[in-house]
Order: sequence, then C-alpha cells, then structure tokens
Amino acid sequence: MNLKSIFQPADSKYTARQILQWLWRAWRGNRLQAVLNAVLGLLSVAVSLAQVKAVQHAIDVASHVVSGSIYWAVGFMAALVLCDFAISISSIWVRNILGIKAQNRMQQQMLDRILRSEWHGKERLHSGDVLNRLEQDVISVVNFLTETIPSTLSTLALFLGAFFYLFSMDHRLAIVIIIIVPLFILVSRIYIGRMRQLTRKVRDSDSKVQSVLQETIQNRMLIKTLESDDVMVDRLENTQSELRHHVVRRTAFSVFSNLVLNFGFAFGYMVAFLWSALRMSHGTLTFGGMTAFLQLVNKIQGPARQLTRLVPAFVGVFTASERLMELEENPLEEQGAPIGMDAPCGVRLTDVSYHYDDSPETVISHLSFDFRPGSCTAVLGETGAGKTTLVRMILALISPSEGRAEIYNRRTARALSPRLRCNFVYVPQGNTLMSGSIRDNLRLGKLDATDEEMHHALRQACADFVLQLPDGLDSPCSEHGGGLSEGQAQRISIARALLRNRSIMVFDEATSALDPDTERQLLQNVLARHDKTVIFITHRPAVVDYCDQVLRVEKL
Repeated sequence: MNLKSIFQPADSKYTARQILQWLWRAWRGNRLQAVLNAVLGLLSVAVSLAQVKAVQHAIDVASHVVSGSIYWAVGFMAALVLCDFAISISSIWVRNILGIKAQNRMQQQMLDRILRSEWHGKERLHSGDVLNRLEQDVISVVNFLTETIPSTLSTLALFLGAFFYLFSMDHRLAIVIIIIVPLFILVSRIYIGRMRQLTRKVRDSDSKVQSVLQETIQNRMLIKTLESDDVMVDRLENTQSELRHHVVRRTAFSVFSNLVLNFGFAFGYMVAFLWSALRMSHGTLTFGGMTAFLQLVNKIQGPARQLTRLVPAFVGVFTASERLMELEENPLEEQGAPIGMDAPCGVRLTDVSYHYDDSPETVISHLSFDFRPGSCTAVLGETGAGKTTLVRMILALISPSEGRAEIYNRRTARALSPRLRCNFVYVPQGNTLMSGSIRDNLRLGKLDATDEEMHHALRQACADFVLQLPDGLDSPCSEHGGGLSEGQAQRISIARALLRNRSIMVFDEATSALDPDTERQLLQNVLARHDKTVIFITHRPAVVDYCDQVLRVEKL
C-alpha cells in the first residue's frame, strides 16, 4: 500500500505528493498556531492519563487496598480537573484568535496571487466559484494545518500512552485491543478513496449554488425587467437539488462506514469488560484496577474513534487543496519594480497580430500605428473589430501573438510589459465604482491624495456635483455606484484617473453616458494642457472632433 493509492482517486489532476508539498508550503505561515495547539494537545494527554491514575488511586484508598489520605487523593483529582479546564480555555483562545488571523493571511495570499496572475479576458472559473474557494476551502486548509495535524499528534500520543499503561496491567488484552489498528488502516484505504470523490462533487456543487446566488443578486434589475424571477429560483432549486443529491450520497456512505466501525469498537469494549470482570471475580484485579482498566480501554478506543473522524478531515483538505491549487494554475505576470518613463511617452505598434488561446481566429492582423507622445487619438471600429483587444494589448494585459508593441519617449523604447503599466491610466467602459465612499474610490487613483487634489480632479472631470452633496467626498457609494447616475459614476471614474496622473491616458467609451455639453466641457478640460498622450476608444463624433489622429480598426 502506498500513499498514492490511498489519497489519489483516479480522476485527480494532482498527485498526492504534489498536494502534500503544497500543504507543506502553506503550513510555513501557520507554524506558531500549529505548535501551540500541539503543545496544548500533549499537555491534555498527560493530564488525561494522570486522571486515570488518580481515580484508580482514590478508589483503592477508599476501599483500603492501599494506604493513604482520601482527602489528598481527591484533592489531586481536583487539581487535575482544574488543569484540564485551563488547557481547554487556552485551546479555545488559540483556535479562535490565531485561527482567524491564519485564515485572513491565507486569503490575502491567495487573492494577491490571483491579482498578480496573467489575465486572459475569459475567466475559466465563475467568480462565485472563486469566492467559494477563497472562503470555504481556505478555512478547510487552515483548520487542517493548525488544528487537525496537532490533534492527530495528541491523539497518537494518547493512544500510545494508554496502550503502554494497559500493557503494564495486562499485556494480553493490550495486544488484543491493538489488533484493531491494521483493520482500521485496511478500512481507511477503501474509505478515503471513495470519500474524496464524493467530497469533491459536494464542494463543486456548493460552488455552483453560490455562483447562481451571486449572479442573480448582481443582475436583479435585469431579472425583474425580464420577469424571470421564477426562472432564476428554479435554476437555484436545480443546482441545490444537485448539491443535496451529492450530500445524501456522501452522508449515506459515511453513516454506513461509521456504523461498521462503531460496531467493532463496541464489540471490543464488551470483550474488555468481560475480561476485567472475570479477573476481578478471581481476585487478580481490584475494583480500582478494573475502573482504570476500562478507562484505559476507552482511551485506546477513543483515539481510534478520533482517527476515524480525522479521515474525513484528510479527505476534505485534499479536496480543498486541489481547488486552491487550481486557482494558482494561471501563471504570474512579469514581477518586479514598476518602470517609470519620463513624459511625454507614446505607444508604437509594429505589424502586431493577435488571436486568443481558445480561438483560432485572428482578432488583430498586422496592425501598425504610432500613438505619438502628446497626441490625441480616436480609435474607431464596429463591434467585434478588436478595439477591446487593442486596449488590452496597450495595457500589457495580453502580448501580441506577432509583431512588437512598445512604449517610447525621446531617449528609449521598451516592449510593453506589466512593469511598464505604471505609465498608463485607464478609464474602462461602464460603471466601475466600488462600494465605500467617493473618497475611497478616488484614492484608488492616488492613495495619498489631499482633499484639494481630489476637488481639483472632480472639477476637471465635471464631477463637482460631489462637492454639493451633504457628505461631500465622504458620501457613500454602494456596489457599482448605486445611488448615482451612470453619467455621474463615469465622471467620478475619470476624476480618479486624473488623480493617477500618468503620461498615457486610455479612455474606453468613458463618456458614453454624458450629455453633449458635459462631454465637450470634460474633453476641453482633459485636453487643455496637451501634456498627455490620450487614446479614446469611442463611437461619439464629438470625441473625434477633439482628436488630431484617427485609427480605424476593421473587422476581419
């Protein structure tokens, strides 16, 4: 029997060794809590075994089998009970306080990894699925590393301590009791493989439920206007039905497995009870000895029972680890310090072509164009012509399949890369405000911006209506800028971009929700100084009038 045959079902994309290596790396940041839990667990084992001895001694003193003071015997028992209380309280404190810190730290690390990975436009996983993994699977992994592993050590310590204690009293019964271990391992081999398959199906179904819920809430207005309330509720019911089906199958398998194991444990306890009763009736075992005897059998079977409960934890963490490892499959972007270039800067495309990985069709073919430093360019083209792909290429979210895309100034030229993104500011299409206050949204452009700088940016973006609001910059924004019109949200987004103050500005239909007069005033404000390279992706004639060159992108 090897590790792979136990832990790796046939349909797993990762080997048991890969998962264990990933868990080892994840454990490095949680060593303090794991060590504290292990120490507290071992102390609990020592106190537990000492209680067995204390009870035996107190009973033997009370029955005059051995000499001694019953008060001291009971006092020692009370002291051990107090020690047990102290260890329990300490364990709760470590688990709750350090546990939430460990979960927060791992979520931050996973989110940072996702944000720094390459962007491909079409996400492989639904955002609801990703959130489910960042919440539930992170909790499973952290609990396993900080609680399950330490508890496994204390469980094994209790098992061995109780076994040797029982062996010193009756070696034959101890050997009979220990025979259950090979049986447990044999049953576990079958149990783990099946439980991993069932647990993976449950976790994937749970992610689907969260995805449906999230998508429905986000698009509530659309659903109401289409009168599709019943459709979405039915979709949720179908997804939940799938989840219930997998939960029922996993529960049925778990209940049957536990029933078989518990029957074996109960049979073993009855054998031990009969054995000790016969010994006491023949005078070879005192009443206190029989009490200790049965306690020790419980303390051997108890860890064995706990080990059976640990098996689902091992199964769960392997499943959770797989799901988190899938989030890390996307390679990282080029990492390193941002490379700022002296303004003014331009962008030059030389014979660039591009096609997405999941499509053989070419989106951009042999395009050459120079967005000269200080110029203002309107990019025109019908839907599907590749304007969005062009923006992604300029922002180094994607790289040309062929040709060269570079940023340049008077002194140097560099191929576009994520490290050069610091020279750009981007205003995407639609409402891109986040929940929080207007101040919070503006500070995404410049973290240390003063109120005066924010006021100036708002005026430039024709968003000075913010200054008339009762709470001004501290006015709250709900998700996607709820409470503001599309035009107001767009202008705040432009103000955020102006605060960022970079050499090259890219506007993707950023004035689509503005009335003509506001649009003209905003364009005049943005273009007044002629110190930026401005790129407009637009269909608006008014924007074209303010540009000194036009790039027309044709649909292939």
